[in-house]
Amino acid sequence: LSTILPAMFDGMKLAAVATVLYILVRCLNLKSPTAPPDLIYQDTPLNRFLLKSCPQLTKEYIPPLLWGKSGHLQTALYGKLGRVSSPHPCGVRKFLPMQDGATSTFDLFEPLAEHRTGGDITMVICPGIGNHSEKHYIRTFVDYSQREGYRCAVLNHLGALPNIELTSPRMFTYGCTWEFSAMVGYIKKAYPQTQLIVIGFSLGGNIVCKFLGENRNNQERVLCSVSVCQGYSALRAQETFLQWDQCRRFYNFLMADNMKKIILSHRDSLFGGTSSKRIDADLSRLYTSTSIMQIDDNIMRKFHGHSSLKEYYEKESCVHYIHNVNVPLLLVNSADDPLVHDSLLTIPRTLAEKKQNVVFALTLHGGHLGFFEGAVLFPQPLTWMDKVIVGYANAMCQWDKQKPPCQKSATSSPPQAEGGCAEEKA
Repeated sequence: LSTILPAMFDGMKLAAVATVLYILVRCLNLKSPTAPPDLIYQDTPLNRFLLKSCPQLTKEYIPPLLWGKSGHLQTALYGKLGRVSSPHPCGVRKFLPMQDGATSTFDLFEPLAEHRTGGDITMVICPGIGNHSEKHYIRTFVDYSQREGYRCAVLNHLGALPNIELTSPRMFTYGCTWEFSAMVGYIKKAYPQTQLIVIGFSLGGNIVCKFLGENRNNQERVLCSVSVCQGYSALRAQETFLQWDQCRRFYNFLMADNMKKIILSHRDSLFGGTSSKRIDADLSRLYTSTSIMQIDDNIMRKFHGHSSLKEYYEKESCVHYIHNVNVPLLLVNSADDPLVHDSLLTIPRTLAEKKQNVVFALTLHGGHLGFFEGAVLFPQPLTWMDKVIVGYANAMCQWDKQKPPCQKSATSSPPQAEGGCAEEKA
């Protein structure tokens, strides 16, 4: 008996260790292979040039070995830390009064080097939900782009900056393009010779694609556009956000909690002009909301007078506008993004199959706005996402430069887009 019991305990320890290792391998997805992005595109001279000029689209994306193949950890690291060794680019904040009394803000960063083509190129950037120019992933991308010769203009979503008060009872919504349009209008007026590259992250991807597609004039002087990790249709996405697979219901709760904090931080501005009974009812529903859909239904849709949640999602989703985009468009998603269900990716797939200007890149790993690269444990400061956007932009600029003058992007100022700025304040 004295020899049997220690052997049993040793066996139990080995079994426990084996179980833990098995769970780690499964949860961290360690056996998953690395691969280049899955690309859907049409065979055109431009796309052939792109694939030769932007190696990030054809080479393996290699995430950190020990944790980078888990979409949850990629997403969590992006959510909590943003980026590794994030720089602090120096910019100027601009204030743009809107027609409805709101005040939009964006940060302007001048290039730190001459662009490789010698041209004047401005990246107009729309961040993710509740984000702004001070977020680490935005700072990292802006600094990298500046060093590559790009001017960057970054929209601060209305109400997202904690130290900027709202000047009207309205904040950013899922698909309102007014503030982004105002920023683009300012850049076109302030820099008459500049060409634009339109960039959107997550919710920002929906906004920029909707902006480009809802008015043909918005595509003038635009060289190309990139959308990363968006879901394309809020109406289709709402059902998936109530499901527990990939912990999507939990992420839904976390996003709702963050939205509550943003809304409550502007409580006086958003609810000050309504009756106390209406305020109490709205706030009561807000406090008890546990999902983004409940907040959208009780609060967000009312900013633009939508009669129902269905109408709000229908009219603010880019899926109804994106087919009107005719400039080169790169759509990037990750297969292990816990926020974007695979069923939503039929939208970019179908679009890339039908339109010559669209390339859809689907990575195996990357999570939601993660895309960290690295060997074993520690990620690199620059992510695959940063590199692929700038690589794509460089290729498009080079392609535009070598075209005959009569085919180059128009440089004349288009009519003011809806929601444009009235004036600039210091």
